[in-house]
Amino acid sequence: MSGKLFEVLERLAATVEARKGGDPAVSYTAKLLNDPALAAKKLGEEAVETVIAAVSQGSDALAAESADLLYHWLALMAASGVSLDAVAEKLEAREGTSGIAEKAARKP
Repeated sequence: MSGKLFEVLERLAATVEARKGGDPAVSYTAKLLNDPALAAKKLGEEAVETVIAAVSQGSDALAAESADLLYHWLALMAASGVSLDAVAEKLEAREGTSGIAEKAARKP
């Protein structure tokens, strides 16, 4: 994994957090933070665009759409009050577990 990606994501997450309480009329991030449903919708749109880029638009488009996806994911987490540490804890709990086994253990 790229250390650079983590550094950029940390800065981006800090920027998103700094927009909390901002004016939605002048900040797109503040608009997303004030409306978790909108943030979720935008994340879904970016997820679809990322898939399309992966299938038919090449690596540069996939990188660009992935950047949009990560930004919107960070905005949704902040808008929903879910800390990145909480996500990290879920990932840590799954370490060393087969994906098939982990899915089978989830409650329906």
